[in-house]
Amino acid sequence: MSSNRLSFSPSGRFPRAASLLALVALAAVLPSCAVNPATGQANIVTMTEKRELEIGAEEHAKVLSSMPLVEDAKLTAYVNEVGQRLAAVSDRPDLTFTFTVIDSPEINAFALPGGYVYVNRGLLAYLNSEAELAAVIGHEIGHITARHAVQQQSRGALARVASGVGGVVAAVATGSGYIGSQIMDVGSLWAQAGLSGFGREHELEADTLGAEYLLRAGYDPQAVIKVVTVLKNQEDFNTKVANQQPSYHGLFATHPRNDTRLQQAISSVGALPANQATLVDNAKFRENIDGLVVGESQRITGSQARNRYYQTLLGYTMVFPDDWTVSETPTTVVATNPAGDSSMRVEVQRMQESLEPRLFIRDKLGIPNLQKSEALQQFRLQGYTGTVTKDGKSQRVAVIYLGPRVFIFTGDIAPGAGADESDQLLLASIRTFRAIQANERFSGNESRLHYVQVGEGFTFAALARMSPIANYPEETLRLINGYYPTGTPNPGDWIKIVE
Repeated sequence: MSSNRLSFSPSGRFPRAASLLALVALAAVLPSCAVNPATGQANIVTMTEKRELEIGAEEHAKVLSSMPLVEDAKLTAYVNEVGQRLAAVSDRPDLTFTFTVIDSPEINAFALPGGYVYVNRGLLAYLNSEAELAAVIGHEIGHITARHAVQQQSRGALARVASGVGGVVAAVATGSGYIGSQIMDVGSLWAQAGLSGFGREHELEADTLGAEYLLRAGYDPQAVIKVVTVLKNQEDFNTKVANQQPSYHGLFATHPRNDTRLQQAISSVGALPANQATLVDNAKFRENIDGLVVGESQRITGSQARNRYYQTLLGYTMVFPDDWTVSETPTTVVATNPAGDSSMRVEVQRMQESLEPRLFIRDKLGIPNLQKSEALQQFRLQGYTGTVTKDGKSQRVAVIYLGPRVFIFTGDIAPGAGADESDQLLLASIRTFRAIQANERFSGNESRLHYVQVGEGFTFAALARMSPIANYPEETLRLINGYYPTGTPNPGDWIKIVE
């Protein structure tokens, strides 16, 4: 631990070394006050470490039963090796840490109490060094060692974090602004809270702790800045493409390279002298990432075996109910259930004027009296929905705004005793509508990353012309290689291509 670290506190409240004895005394007086094992600060908590470990094990079982895991034993072992190296030098080395790679294209990572860390395959595709992988894992370990989830639970904030977004939460535990829709299937408030982030102070604290663990393990702490920059670039691109308002979970209003508090936090940790930075060879990283599936995997099982539809021309995706048949034209799609008594039609119009979604349904679609109506707020998109009876048939109607377009959903509700269940199925499908993300812009059944060395005269534009990436191939190749929005590798440098 560096001398700078002894006097630094991300919250600015307590110098770590100078106040430790006072905090121990305070913890003895207040039965619900505990000394944080990572920061040395006093935290109001109502949970013992034993219970923390029990909850972690219970919630880990839910994740394993709900989400598919990467079956590449070599890659899994490699991620575990990096994770265990960091865990051994963390502030809670006696915990039994478990590192799991989830088979999902989403750019996510999160942690559960008691030592459980999860990294999505989709996030691995955007990392370019072992140090960046270590930065992701170190950040999640920081959440665990500082007991951030336990602190939220003690403040009664855990349920509010999850319920405040209806179970569809922003996957920003590592700084990504991407929405973790698949976490709905886990049924774990703890996992949802981990994905939705822990607020500015705790996220900054986790970055600082992660940087410190990198330093102790022999990595460059500046990798924290690099990996957050990669994720911020990815969000900026998606914001530009989908014309969405940036949120980035409120962690960095500016770019990470310009965020003063983040820069100061990482700098306070210190730096390894060049002759002591032992973990700088990325050959092993390339060896394990080479061949990684990007985009959707052919091996989708269990709760992930869903009827997801991609409309690449208009840039959206949604999930239709299982076993429904999907037909499409360039601008419309119709999904129909096997019985033929319920269907969903999606069409699009160019937005001509600024109207609230509710008023669009009333004034433009001519439906003044919706029943079961409610506003839709999903994946940073705004919309409105309700039911209507037309020509003796019940329908679920919705509009959602995406960029300059209005998407109109008309669902025929199955008649009879199953009408309510049919309506709920249609509404659940509408709630999955979102923009296609950069990491999903791949064509074909399954695409994989491969490493090649750059030759003379290389350009990303030329590589993009030969790429199977369906939309924005040059931008996507730049993003996965860390050269967005500009920059060119030197001859002999390693880059990732998609095949």
